[in-house]
Formats: sequence, structure tokens, C-alpha cells
Amino acid sequence: MALCVSAHAQRALPLPRWRRGGDRPEEGCGSGVPLWSAALAPRSTMIPTEEMSARRREIEDKLKQEEETLSFIKESLEKSDQLTKNMVSILSSFESRLMKLENSIIPVHKQTENLQRLQENVEKTLSCLDHVISYYHVAKDTEKIIKEGPTGRLEEYLNCMDKIQKAVEYFQDNNPDSPELNRVKSLFERGKESLESEFRSLMTRHTKPVPPILILDLISGDDEMDTQEEMSLEQLPESVLHDVIRISGWLVENGRNQDFMTVYFQIRSVQLDRSIKGLKDHFRKNSSSTGVPYSPAIQNKRKDTPTKKPIKRPVLIPGRDDVFDIEIDAYIHCVSAFVKLAQSEYQLLTEIVPEHHQKKTFDSLIQESLDNLIMEGDNIVSAARKAIIRHDYSAVLTIFPILKHLKQMKPEFDQVLQGTAAGTKNKLPGLITSMETTGAKALEEFADNIKNDPDKEYNMPKDGTVHELTSNAILFLQQLLDFQETAGAMLASQETSSSASSYSSDFSRRLLSTYICKVLGNLQLNLLSKSKVYEDPALSAIFLHNNYNYILKSLEKSELIQLVAVTQKTAERSYRELIEQQIQTYQRSWLKVTDYISERNLPVFQPGVKLKDKERQMIKERFKGFNDGLEELCKIQKAWAIPDVEQRDKIRRAQKTIVKETYGAFLNRYSSVPFTKNPEKYIKYQVDQVGEMIEKLFDTSA
Repeated sequence: MALCVSAHAQRALPLPRWRRGGDRPEEGCGSGVPLWSAALAPRSTMIPTEEMSARRREIEDKLKQEEETLSFIKESLEKSDQLTKNMVSILSSFESRLMKLENSIIPVHKQTENLQRLQENVEKTLSCLDHVISYYHVAKDTEKIIKEGPTGRLEEYLNCMDKIQKAVEYFQDNNPDSPELNRVKSLFERGKESLESEFRSLMTRHTKPVPPILILDLISGDDEMDTQEEMSLEQLPESVLHDVIRISGWLVENGRNQDFMTVYFQIRSVQLDRSIKGLKDHFRKNSSSTGVPYSPAIQNKRKDTPTKKPIKRPVLIPGRDDVFDIEIDAYIHCVSAFVKLAQSEYQLLTEIVPEHHQKKTFDSLIQESLDNLIMEGDNIVSAARKAIIRHDYSAVLTIFPILKHLKQMKPEFDQVLQGTAAGTKNKLPGLITSMETTGAKALEEFADNIKNDPDKEYNMPKDGTVHELTSNAILFLQQLLDFQETAGAMLASQETSSSASSYSSDFSRRLLSTYICKVLGNLQLNLLSKSKVYEDPALSAIFLHNNYNYILKSLEKSELIQLVAVTQKTAERSYRELIEQQIQTYQRSWLKVTDYISERNLPVFQPGVKLKDKERQMIKERFKGFNDGLEELCKIQKAWAIPDVEQRDKIRRAQKTIVKETYGAFLNRYSSVPFTKNPEKYIKYQVDQVGEMIEKLFDTSA
């Protein structure tokens, strides 16, 4: 066997000594030369015998070792070959088995996959069959619940309706000729009708008018209550509201039904109208000088907080029925109530009605109440127009507080009505325009009537006091002060000038000032005309004095004087001059008394010289004329009236001073003159007595 071995065998055998550092053979295996022949080769130098023997033994030992190594290698190679053969045999057997296994498993695996697929198909088929079969049982399973209705179990009922709807959709898509389709469709329609009926029932049973006390609290809540305690209305109980919202949502999404919105606005519209009418009735029954009662919450709050300023209303001409004033107050409160209740209705509506239907539904909901409110306002305007035709201009004052309140509420009105139809939005502006036009016409006709009021003798005050026309005119003007902006806007609404187009509060104030000055000017002209009815110029002067003084005092006591001064700076001075002129005119009435005793008309005589009969007679006539004139004037003027105490005392003092001084000088001059044998017949009064008589002028009680 060759000595060359595989690398594997070489690694397995021990290395020969020459590989471990010994002598290396000069020739490798396979050279054909024995290992010992090299040792026996002749050398150039002869080696001793002993040394050669040792060398031989050494070579033999090495040869023996090599042979042993070779033998070991041979054995190892044989074992290795045997192991290799065994491994190859094992691997071949394993490969054969794997191929057999693969040939056996792959068909099984494929068959298993097919079986699983078949199983899944069967399960799906069974599931679909169960699902389909369930549609055939829907009518039977839900019929009882649908017949009994949704009351008390709304969620369960809606779940049944959802099942029925799905069944309807299935049969329509897959078996439209199936009798089951008609059955579930009939059941679905019946259930939908029951839901609509339940919606109507819930709304009807739980929709009640808002109590008047709560409405009044709501109206006053803005000023009476803190913002943290802002009041709100619970229009529907929470549980009912939840059910109503669920039903409406289902009807819209699944029932494709909008009829419930009509039901909703009809029921809520009636409720809104009844709430406002209830407030009006409550107001009529309970309105008094102490005001309309509020709920304890507001009553208690008012103890610690400033009360809300009452809505101003004019004090109408005495004799008018106060019931009409209460109607005006009730209307004003109803306007505020409508805004608050409409706001609350819209908040409720947004929870129940779909967004794209909210504005239209709300528009329909408020129509009846809004129409009634506008109609009542139109009736007030119509009544004012009729009163104006009768020259009852006090009726127009009822328009002012309403118009003022409507203008104050207009921003809230506009906000509430935002999104409604144009016709709905324009109703309030139309009423405001109608009131402004009627009011402006009344103001102008009132001014003309003041100027043209007829001079009726029987209507003139016999004592020369303030005429009813004057007091009524001033009262009318004074009541305009509470509604300056409103009245100014009325007048401005009739202006066509460019200045009117740029309307401002200053422009309005100037217009109102001009109007008041016009009324006062017309009144002055009429008073002058009326004063001519008196035959006595003195009484005419007293009449004018009283009226002018009343006008001036009334202007000064109110803001009218400031308003007049906007366009007439000298109005106050002008009235004082007029008053003084009438005082002077009145004083001239005493000239016929004092002329008798004035120095320029007295006879000239020398002291100690006997008077002639003509002179004595003249003195007698002077005394008699003075006495008769004094008595006559005191008797007549005692019945006249000067209501102003200050003016009355002023006129008395002035007249008393003039008469007493003149009479005192006359008496001092002739009391000692022997012009008669009966001096007491002519010298009837002393100077102080004359003063006392004049002091009783203008005093019917004296």
C-alpha cells in the first residue's frame, strides 16, 4: 500500500520523529530506494565499525517505528473508509426515506388544505343560512314589541325597528317577490307610526305653558340676578328630552320622515302663544301700584340688590281709563317675554330638529305668537290714529313707551330671528315704522291743534287762571322728555333732507327742540287770541300772566328749558319779559282809581282861603271816585286767581305800594280841608285799610 495518505489520515496519525525535528529522509515515499540503502552508501571517509553498528541500530529502530506508524495509518484508513461507507449508506437510506415521506405527506397536506377550505365554506354557508333564516324570523320575533309600542322601552323598540329595517332591505335586494317582504314592510310602517305617535304623545303630555311668574323672573333676570345665577327654563324633563331626541334622530336617519317636525312646531307654537297670553292675563289680574309679583327667588334677591328700573309709561291726561295703561304695560312685558321664550325655544329646537331644518322649523314655530304680537301692536297704532282723529292727542303718548321698548329690544329680536324668512324679519321693523309715522303725524297735528284750538267763551277760566290747553300742552311736552330719542327719531323719520339721512342723536335733539319751540309759539299765539275773549283788559292780563308764568315755571322745573335752549337761547328771558308786560298791563287797571287822587288832577287852592263850591265838589268827587273804584276793583279782582304764591305776593305788594302812596298823599292833603260837613262820608278808608283791602286780592277765601 502506498505511503501517501489523505490529509485527514495524516492529521489522525502521530508524526514521525523526523517531522518532530529529527533527520529528514532524503527521499520521499514512492522513490523505489529502500530507506537503509542510503545509510549503506559509501562515503568518502570511512566510518568506524562501532559507529556504523550504532548507526544501523538507530536506523533499524527508526525503520521499526516507521513501520508501526505505517501500520497504524493503514488501520486508520481502513476504519475511515468503513465509516465513510457506513455514513454514505445511512445518508442514502435517509434520503430514500425522506423522499418516501415527502411523497406521502404532500398529498395529505394538499388534501388537508382542501378539507379546511371546504370546512370554512361550509361554516360560512351555514352562517349565511343562519343570517338569511334570521330575516325570516324577524317579523315573528319583533311583532309583539311593535304592537305594544315604544312607551317605557324605547331603546328595545328602536333595536327591533333596526332589525326590521335590515330585513326589509334584505328582501328588497334578494327576494323582492317574497311575502315576507310585505310582512316586514307593514311591520316597519306600523312601528314608524308608533314612534311618530310616541313623539307626539311625549311632546303633548310634557309641553306646558311657562308660568307667568317664571317669565317675569326671566325678563327681570338680566338685571336682578347675578350672572352666576342666570335663569334658564326647563322646557322638557331630562328623561323626556332624551327620548324625544332619540326618536327624532331615528325618524330622520332611518325613517326618512320629517312629519314629526311639523308636529313639533305645532305643539311648541301653541305652548309659546299660551305662555305669552298667560303672562298677559296674569298682568291684567295682578298689576297694581305695587307692581307685578315675582317669584320668591327674585323677591329675595331684590332685598339686597337695586331694583330694576320700571318701564316708563306716560301719565296720561286725568280722566283716562287706567286699564289702557295696564294694557300698554302688559304689551311691553309680552314683547320682552316673546324674545326670552323664543331664545329658549330655539335652544331646545337645536337638540331635537336636524340642523338643516332648524331655521325653517323655528320660523314656523314662532309665527303665531309673533303675528299676534304684531297684530296687537297694530291695534294700538290703530287706536292711536282714531284718537288723533278725535283730537285726543294724549293717546299718542301710549305709543312712545312701546316704541322705545321695541327699539331697545330690536337687536335681540334680530338675533333671535336670524336665519328666518325675510317676511318674518321685517315684521318688527314694519311695526316700528308704522308707530314712528303715526307718532310723527300726531306730534305735528298736536302742534297745529295748539295753534288752532277754538276760542270758546264758556271754556275760558272766569278767574283768569291757567287754561286747560296750557296745562295739557305742557304736560304733553314734559312727557316727551322720557322719550327724547324716540320722539326725535319720529320727527327725523319724516325728514327728507340730506341731514336726516345722516341721522344722529344731536340731529334728533335739535329736531325735538325745534318742535317744542313750535308748540310753545303756537300756544302763545292761541293764548293771545283767547285772552281777547275777556272784556276786562286787566283780567286778560292776569290770564296771560298766569299762563306765561306757568309755562316758564314748568320749563324750569323740568329739562324742557335745556331742550328749548338748544335752538332758542333767549327763551327764558323772553318769557320773563312777557310776564312783566302783563303785570304792567294789569297795574294800568288801577289807574282809574288812582287817577282820581293823583296830584295832577287835584284842584289848586291857597291855605286858609275858603274853597269855592266847585272846588269842594271836585274834592268830593275825587274821594267818591277813589272809594267806588277801590271797592269795585277789590270786589272784582278778589275773585281772580294767581296760583303762583310768589307772583301773587309780588303783584299785591307792588299794587299796594303804588295805591297806598298815592292815597296817603291825597289823604294827607285833604283830610284837614273843610270840603264837607260829613267827612266820614268821603273819607271812608285809612291808608292801612286800603292796604288790607288790596292784600285780599286774588283770594276767594278772604
